[in-house]
Amino acid sequence: MNIKYIESTRSFKIDTVHTSYVMGVVDKEGFLGHAYYGRLIPDDDVNYLMRVFEPPFTPEKNERDRLSFYDCFPFEYPTHGIGDFRESALRIEDEGGHAANKLIYKSHEIFKGKKKLPGLPATFGDEKDSMTLEITMEDKEAGIEVVLSYSIFEGIDAVARSAKVVNRSGRKVKLTKAMSTSFDMDDRDFDKITLYGTWAREKAIDRTPVAYGSQSICSKRGISSAQHHPFICLLEKNADYNKGEVYGQDLVYSGNFRTSVGRSQYDSVRLMTGINPEDFSWALGDGEEFYTPEAVLVYSSEGLGGMSRTFHDLYRQHLIRSPYRSKKRPILINNWEATYFNFDEKKLIAIADCASKAGIEMLVMDDGWFGNRFDDNRALGDWDVNEEKLKGGLKYLVDEVNKRGMKFGIWFEPEMVCPDSDLYRAHPDWAIQIQGRKPGLARNQMVLDFTREEVTDYIYNKVASILKSANIEYVKWDMNRPLCDLGSAELPAERMGEFFHRYTLGVYRLQERLITDFPNLLLENCSSGGGRYDAGMLYYSPQIWASDDTDAIERLKIQEGNELIFPLSSMGAHVSDCPNHTVGRTTPFRTRGHVALAGTFGYELDVTKIPEEDRELIPEQVKMYHRFNDIVREGDYYRLASFSENGDFDSWMCVSKDKNEALITAVTVMKRPNVKSRNVKLFGLDPDKKYCLFKEDGSDYTDGMTGYGTDRKISGRTLMNAGIQICEGWGDFQSLLIHVKAAK
Repeated sequence: MNIKYIESTRSFKIDTVHTSYVMGVVDKEGFLGHAYYGRLIPDDDVNYLMRVFEPPFTPEKNERDRLSFYDCFPFEYPTHGIGDFRESALRIEDEGGHAANKLIYKSHEIFKGKKKLPGLPATFGDEKDSMTLEITMEDKEAGIEVVLSYSIFEGIDAVARSAKVVNRSGRKVKLTKAMSTSFDMDDRDFDKITLYGTWAREKAIDRTPVAYGSQSICSKRGISSAQHHPFICLLEKNADYNKGEVYGQDLVYSGNFRTSVGRSQYDSVRLMTGINPEDFSWALGDGEEFYTPEAVLVYSSEGLGGMSRTFHDLYRQHLIRSPYRSKKRPILINNWEATYFNFDEKKLIAIADCASKAGIEMLVMDDGWFGNRFDDNRALGDWDVNEEKLKGGLKYLVDEVNKRGMKFGIWFEPEMVCPDSDLYRAHPDWAIQIQGRKPGLARNQMVLDFTREEVTDYIYNKVASILKSANIEYVKWDMNRPLCDLGSAELPAERMGEFFHRYTLGVYRLQERLITDFPNLLLENCSSGGGRYDAGMLYYSPQIWASDDTDAIERLKIQEGNELIFPLSSMGAHVSDCPNHTVGRTTPFRTRGHVALAGTFGYELDVTKIPEEDRELIPEQVKMYHRFNDIVREGDYYRLASFSENGDFDSWMCVSKDKNEALITAVTVMKRPNVKSRNVKLFGLDPDKKYCLFKEDGSDYTDGMTGYGTDRKISGRTLMNAGIQICEGWGDFQSLLIHVKAAK
């Protein structure tokens, strides 16, 4: 890891383990351009890649064609209104309504460590494991400075970028666009991958060519959303999970975003992400600053898998802060699909009785424990225990669960309020709405105005009082509707364009306060499932509920999309009842366990009512979790087959960092007649080590198979180059685990 400035060529070179990121200052005016990002290179001076030594040349050589230069130069942070007609990263209006900015190099600083982003989640590092470059750009005429920040981390091929905009004009200005990152690449023919979906179908993978013009994905919902995710990657046409060049970009933000890629008339490609400029503005007084959210760039020459493993390592080591980051999570059982609103303390204690005997370690009480909450039409915001429903009160229930050797967790939806609630009747102005206009409801609920500290203070105090009243060790934070009808009783008209971002900052502020005051709390975020499963939330919670769709087969596609970016340890995944409550499908209990093992692992069912043969499998699954979770949680992830691509078979593996163990999961979704076993090549093993293969029960996987050798020890090189045979079970939806261990 190293960052250096080369005075003779006015170049900046950022080196990670296997990659180089190079920029250069050109022309006497000092334009900052992007020269190179890719495999590690030894040379410092690659400014020729910016094509400044050929027509139209720089303005000092060809002033008459300045606009031609602007419209093809690979600006590191392009601005609006001066003649670069591609997507801009920055737009600022002055008091006269003019919006044209030209940024030129002013100064730079290189230092060890990494600064925090005020009020925002971001990757972190210290002087031993990270390094930062800050480049200050300025528009002298407008009195604007922009500080571009680049941070790298020991042993990780990622670059974290953000920007700070400073008003030094002596006047008020209005920021209407401030993207987190932009970089150009010359003459590349890429495909792009984005993630799309909706409720119960989150993170579906969409691969299409990068076309001429600008293509974008975005959210305007106030959350990162299930519809699109603030991630994109560009990849070579022949790239797949295990080969080819890939450029990944993910935004550490949980609100409205816009991610775009554009291919110009000259075949250059510009990639950009940041806060969605639609419905956004920010008033900056003289001397005031605005910080953009952080974006993470990853280059991989080892396909999508290499990109994923880099994101996973970065987020595990430099984004997730929870004390649970590297710990095995307690196996929980959530009562939502077991009871919905129809429960009391006796029912929950009965579930705890049965669950504890099976080895389940935590009971989570979901929606319906507070106020007049007997259905989803009322009482959100009334965070007081309903002691008619929970006789004896919350502490009695928690103590009873603890007596059975189980931890206790609880569900909140802090951002919401129902019109039929004591809170709304007392403070109708606390809900987001436009005066004189009837607001739109979703699930008969409105959203609280988290731009106001008095609102977040009130909600925090209510949540904190509940957590202090009993031994509660886990919180599921839910958020079940988008934002619309934007209106605040406190925000002045000239600042209404700041609402969406201020709301997101309010959510961050409240979650930061929660985990600071309750440092040992296990916090899990949720938003109608995976509607806010993003890197911003991981900064506050080590795990996020991936989807309300718990069907094991649907989860294969959802979890594959998540695994492109996020470590498996962050993915909330449960075994649920069948027929599944979302799709009505029935899958084997064993398969449901194998699929949930790829996440945090838990249960979403009434353990007192499931078939006896399923209940008897729970202790086996508990042992499975404790046996393999270290590999899943901390290991390197490799995709072996994709059900979303082939339609009938899914497989992945996790390899321990020391390459002494691996766990293969294989799911036959649709059984086909007259098909032999499948050959699957493994990845990530030590080619010079010998390995033994075992079934889930510990027996020899190769027993009875010819050709494996009498000692049944197979080299890593053979397993990766020649592969193994996956023997499918009888019927659809069958799965198996294969434990790979280095031979002694």
